[in-house]
Amino acid sequence: MLDISGTLHINYRPTPNAVAALAKLRATGVKIRFVTNSTKLTDEHLFSKLVGMGFELDRSEIFSSLSAAKQEIKRRCYRPLLLLEDDALPQFSDIDQSKPYNAVVVGLAPSKLDYAHMNQAFQALLDGADLVGIHRARYFASSEHELSLGPGPFVTALESATEKRAHLVGKPAKAFYQLALADMGLLDEPESVAMVGDDVLADLGDGAQDLGLQRFLVRTGKYRSGDENKASTPLSGTFDSFAAMVHELFILPESQ
Repeated sequence: MLDISGTLHINYRPTPNAVAALAKLRATGVKIRFVTNSTKLTDEHLFSKLVGMGFELDRSEIFSSLSAAKQEIKRRCYRPLLLLEDDALPQFSDIDQSKPYNAVVVGLAPSKLDYAHMNQAFQALLDGADLVGIHRARYFASSEHELSLGPGPFVTALESATEKRAHLVGKPAKAFYQLALADMGLLDEPESVAMVGDDVLADLGDGAQDLGLQRFLVRTGKYRSGDENKASTPLSGTFDSFAAMVHELFILPESQ
């Protein structure tokens, strides 16, 4: 399972040697899923973005928290107020979004997380709507040298104002990884699956740890010095980049 933003690319630039490393990893025959908390683009747009950067993948290999959120909305028969970027909304075109809302769904949406939209969400929650956080990452890597606020602080603000607890559907929720494992046909073999990411908590915490996944941290994207020490149990490994991990763990010397 590969995180995308910060692990394979930052903005529109692949991390060092990531494109070639993914091709080499794929050549080993291991199953691959791109598990991402990205909510700014539909899965289709995300697929096109990755292909445009040179990555080799199949559309069916993308498993996003946006998809998990849609599944949850349908399962619970929600009529949601969606605090999502406009580019992500087409993924929910078949969802009833009429008032009165019975859910507020919060993702990474810089253009929507202003006072007016947050107050609209606050009012809906006071009127009885459920709070759904697609994920609660505190920040993300908006460039190679800069971090920006993620949706987590906004989810927390709504929790604080309404005394409601958000239901989380993306990483690191255990249910999210279980859905991805089932999609890979490995639900009964979680210990045979590695999760690779740049966020020790959002990618490698809670659900990944509880299921016994192998957990590998890369020092790109949102990684900051000492992040590996935030893990509540020891990680399986820490590498300078995704490419460095592939080279060390999967690419054997020709002599072997």
